[in-house]
Amino acid sequence: MSEAVDPEVVELAGKIFDLARQGGTEELAACVDAGVSPDLTNENGQTLVMLAAYHGHAETVRALLARGADANRANDRGQTPLAGAVFKGEEAVVRVLVEGGADPAAGTPSAVDTARMFEKKDLLELFGAQ
Repeated sequence: MSEAVDPEVVELAGKIFDLARQGGTEELAACVDAGVSPDLTNENGQTLVMLAAYHGHAETVRALLARGADANRANDRGQTPLAGAVFKGEEAVVRVLVEGGADPAAGTPSAVDTARMFEKKDLLELFGAQ
């Protein structure tokens, strides 16, 4: 038997995930500084970093990584923030993630595989791949 989750907690979590999607860097950073996990994950395994990366918010990604977020944490489908940023063509986010320690070979498909698929030669070079 599972415990009921407080609807106010669910609402707050939804707002925090929205901040990541919308690039609300300062407010999101304040939430993490106040105790929200930088690796907070939604029902699909999407972290705050994944949501910010996928929506092209490089500064939000940078702020989360600076607060200890895992750059390589994959979602429930095995996708990493780096692969998502490559898929979306978010080069500034890709560079922030690489600087923050993201592994281009992690995940399924990996960022390297995704860059190959879309013939992103500059990103393959950045990843040290061909």
